[in-house]
Amino acid sequence: MLRKMLEDQYGIKAEEQVKIDAFDALRGNGLLYLIVSPGGREEEDMKELASIAEHMRQTGDKNVPAFMQTKDGNYITNWEQNKYCVLVNRQTDQQQRISKLGRKLAKFHERGRRVPFQIQRSSRVGQWKGIWEKRLEQMEKVWSGLLFQTPEDEFEKLFIESFPYYMGLTENAIQYLVDTEIDDSPLETDSGTVCYERFTKKTWGGQYMIRNPFEWVFDHRSRDLAEWTREQYFHNIQTYDMELKQFYDEYQGISPLSSFSWRLLYARLIFPLHYFECVENYYITRSEQEKKLLEDTLGKILRQSSEYERFLAGFFHISGAPVKHLSLPQLDWLYS
Repeated sequence: MLRKMLEDQYGIKAEEQVKIDAFDALRGNGLLYLIVSPGGREEEDMKELASIAEHMRQTGDKNVPAFMQTKDGNYITNWEQNKYCVLVNRQTDQQQRISKLGRKLAKFHERGRRVPFQIQRSSRVGQWKGIWEKRLEQMEKVWSGLLFQTPEDEFEKLFIESFPYYMGLTENAIQYLVDTEIDDSPLETDSGTVCYERFTKKTWGGQYMIRNPFEWVFDHRSRDLAEWTREQYFHNIQTYDMELKQFYDEYQGISPLSSFSWRLLYARLIFPLHYFECVENYYITRSEQEKKLLEDTLGKILRQSSEYERFLAGFFHISGAPVKHLSLPQLDWLYS
């Protein structure tokens, strides 16, 4: 079916269909054609993403695929009542274990920072405050609605009890962000760059090294640093500090962080994204099995809340941030 689509819509003959990590793919002419769903994106979104991908390729990132256009010149094709996009890359070998991830991410960000045109559709630059406030407001509505009812299950009971604490933490994150934007000035290195919706160890850790443009957003570099750090912490709650230090040493070897970067990064770590995602996913899912897993996750998050406070209190020290030199503000209540 996909081979027929490739021939019919793009005029390309493929030899075989294969699975490349999460992608359905086709091989042909020494190239890999990756078949991707646009996931609600429109043609204009695709044009912008295709231009960003082309910039990343032109500036030396061989792992970024190119966007293909159909015979009609479109990036999205309708085929058998589904929408598809096709990305193309040279045939890629299975990758070795990725080393010096901090260094590689810094180089990726440096390329992304030099995109020579205005990014509009995928930009999140300067939007964190609005997004966080909206999520907090939505969750507070749900919580208020449950206050005068008997909890339906253990999850609701835990959510009702824990929300005021996480509301306070979110307000701290928003205040820290606002203070940063008032008190500090971004440097040239703080301009927007190509980031990931959620950068983790797995993002570049697949069997093949393919940088997936459908996971990109245009944002401040601290987004990727914070989300990698958060995942690393929860993945190795006892032993995260060594990898953390090494990662930041590597990153700063290429691209030192300004006080503005450190402060944005810290605001993002204070924001309890892990809690929000757990609660939001619980109220979205219809699967009882998924609900049970999320109930376990929430219980774990709550048991580890004082541990997370310790992590926040020690983060600047572990990551090697020059707190005194850059006058980085800390949260007093974490140390009381």
